[in-house]
Amino acid sequence: MDREIDILIPGEINPDLILSDAGLEVLFGQHETLVENFAMTIGSSSAIFACATARLGLRTTLIGVVGDDLFGKFMCTALEKRGVDISQVVVDSRVSTGLSVILNRRSDRAILTYLGAIDRLRAEQVSDDLLARARHLHVCSVFLQHNLRPGLGMLLDRAKKFGLTISLDTNWAPRGEWEEVKRWLSYADVFLPNEQEALAISGKENVGEALNALSKISRIVAIKLGSKGAIAQMGSEVVTAKALEVPLVDTVGAGDSFDAGFLYGFLNGWDLERSLRLGVVCGSLSTRAAGGTDAQPTIEEAAQYL
Repeated sequence: MDREIDILIPGEINPDLILSDAGLEVLFGQHETLVENFAMTIGSSSAIFACATARLGLRTTLIGVVGDDLFGKFMCTALEKRGVDISQVVVDSRVSTGLSVILNRRSDRAILTYLGAIDRLRAEQVSDDLLARARHLHVCSVFLQHNLRPGLGMLLDRAKKFGLTISLDTNWAPRGEWEEVKRWLSYADVFLPNEQEALAISGKENVGEALNALSKISRIVAIKLGSKGAIAQMGSEVVTAKALEVPLVDTVGAGDSFDAGFLYGFLNGWDLERSLRLGVVCGSLSTRAAGGTDAQPTIEEAAQYL
């Protein structure tokens, strides 16, 4: 499909403030805790994913809302520097840019999030003209995007009518709204949950059963298994890929980088096994630095591990 946008992402846009310490414990009662490291990085699944696809060479457009403030300017500048098209980002002076504070213990983390502008994007703001310019629509982190969700089914339907392929990575539903997810999955060419999400949505007790059940709804399902790699199914074909052994610094955004790698293969007509392998490579390599974007690979770097 000869269109100017490879991947269009309606999503949330906010920075992450990351406080890192291998032995981090937070105590209340006015107790001050010192940490080893601090960083302010590009946050939010949508923005981290956008950076990953742009880094791989896909023409990437992100549409979302930020406030007219320091954090909003930081995000727009950082995204543009990484090759993401931000021409569709809405700057709303009536609201503050969202923010996540991440307490990182390397292999585990806690996240405190102020929504602000994170949930201000509405489905109708993704215009038919914008859809007509894109090849693929990727939607993630829908349970933080409260104003996008009511019109999401209609947005997916419009995207299909314009000939776009669709991928979903819903992230965790904090109130267990999984039945809503099943309705969206019927539109998805590619569904990209992690293990816990796949089990919750399918109602199955193990990954194999969940994969088989979900692949009857979405054409392709790829389940992220963390340090165990990933598994995917298309029709009767099932493939697996092991994670790379790399120095682990931070797992923030690894799933989003996995999604980017897998979809790079999907959009370039790769077979299922090679696409899954690229997803695992991109997810693994992204954990080498703090934050979700600083260690994302180019396609040339990732190809060395294929």
